[in-house]
Amino acid sequence: MIFETHAHYDDEAFDTDREELLGSFPEAGIGTVVNIGASIESTKTTLALAEQYPFIYAAVGVHPSDSAELDEDRIAWLEEMCARPKVLAVGEIGLDYYWDEPDREIQKRWFRRQLQLARKVNLPVVIHSRDAAKDTLDIMKEENAACMGGVVHCFSYGVEMAREYLNMGFYLGIGGVLTFKNSRKLKEVTEYAPMDRIVLETDSPYLAPVPFRGKRNSSLNLPYVVKAVSEIKGISEEEVIRITEENARRMYRM
Repeated sequence: MIFETHAHYDDEAFDTDREELLGSFPEAGIGTVVNIGASIESTKTTLALAEQYPFIYAAVGVHPSDSAELDEDRIAWLEEMCARPKVLAVGEIGLDYYWDEPDREIQKRWFRRQLQLARKVNLPVVIHSRDAAKDTLDIMKEENAACMGGVVHCFSYGVEMAREYLNMGFYLGIGGVLTFKNSRKLKEVTEYAPMDRIVLETDSPYLAPVPFRGKRNSSLNLPYVVKAVSEIKGISEEEVIRITEENARRMYRM
């Protein structure tokens, strides 16, 4: 069964058909989904989804774009949530310099703080890094993120940066971007990375693969990513599904 390591099914994009869509997953071969918190509010809705569906698990955390909402009380609340049985990781956390807000120093402060939280509660981390390659890596090394492990989600850098993360024991999250015509860099990374360090993700409702690029994404589109990985790696689609599911379970310590 396909293991979806990163989705946002609490997003309003799914308000019209969420129940029907999620209910179709087991029959479509989607065995496990990790829904990812991106703010305090979306962490709450993520936890609710994990309680409602046996195959959905949760990551709790605040995305860099929402990091200005954090304070020590909210960090304490996140720590409490980490004790829930279906919470597998702290995330998504990191740095996003594509946007000017919030200030980079605010992003860095709360990225460090959430890495420290993950270390304290002994959970892996789900890393978001956009246009912030050096600062993300530097902070992760300074905070000894290798001891928590986890995934660099929607990996968007080149082979050199991939090598750094693989050397730290991290997994690379590969999704619909791999099917884009202009994804030469990600194709090179997928070719370079050992198969036992690749996990599948969609980032639903975002980043739908070709032929659905620009439309709402869902885990039902993961077979297109499986096919792309299988062609690059020269192994069967069944092998890609089996290995990436084993990787995800190891990464999330299930």
